[in-house]
Amino acid sequence: MAIVAQPFVKWAGGKRHLLSQLETLLPDNFDELEDVTYVEPFVGGGAVLFHMLNNHQNIRRAIINDINPSLIECYRLVKDYPNELIAELQTIQNKYNAEDIEGKERIYYNYRSKYNNDKLTSVEKAAIFIFLNHTCFNGLYRVNANGAFNVPFGKYMKPMICNAELIREDSRLLNSVDLIIMNGDYRCVSRRLARRNINFVYLDPPYRPISVTSSFHTYSNSPFGDEQQVELRDFCNHLDGRDCFIMLSNSDSRNEDGTSYFEDLFGGYNFQRIYAHRFINATSDKRVKLTEVLVRNY
Repeated sequence: MAIVAQPFVKWAGGKRHLLSQLETLLPDNFDELEDVTYVEPFVGGGAVLFHMLNNHQNIRRAIINDINPSLIECYRLVKDYPNELIAELQTIQNKYNAEDIEGKERIYYNYRSKYNNDKLTSVEKAAIFIFLNHTCFNGLYRVNANGAFNVPFGKYMKPMICNAELIREDSRLLNSVDLIIMNGDYRCVSRRLARRNINFVYLDPPYRPISVTSSFHTYSNSPFGDEQQVELRDFCNHLDGRDCFIMLSNSDSRNEDGTSYFEDLFGGYNFQRIYAHRFINATSDKRVKLTEVLVRNY
């Protein structure tokens, strides 16, 4: 069975389990549009990116961005140097799989220290990033105040560290379009939007907490509170003014009076609730089915 391009990392808040719902909410005539530019300013693990490129041949150009420089460097290497990345990952996988659980833990923390402290080549750093992602606790990406990755060992006995077939297929798909890879504030994508053809922008920002105890703020050192949610709304207004199709995901967060935060914030946009399972959590009994919101300008 042929392998299908999909995310090469696990990612908190990934949209893999929402793809069928998102697909039904694309513009009605999406596949009839010509020379579409697909834009994802918060690409993360890329589940929606890979889905869109796999299923919509009219996407000829794509722009992806993320604030995490290590993640973005992985996309560059998967696209341009898949074989070198595979060789490095295979070396790490062989070393890891040869050990018992105590040895695996020792290897994990040695590589975590190298990732945080050593001068590494881009291939070495990307391979260690992917290794840590597949062997750390629950696939989280979390950094401390100094920017150091600090997620503990996940105690996995035989994780898939080097999926050579997947990396090669991901590389093929990323090279099937004119791909622009950016690392910075999400607004930087506006500089590269298509001027004459259709832009479809999918935004998956850090979610507003649905409760005081549910927040997850340590993806990067950049805060994303209510002030940043308002700035993002303003950016959506800017994109709307440039005739982009916009789809935005977020939590079904509430104001103190119980009204919908995002319905208030995005007044005038189309607004829907969809169901999502949240899988990255410390205890499986808290992995529950929640509603999320989807905001569109069409």
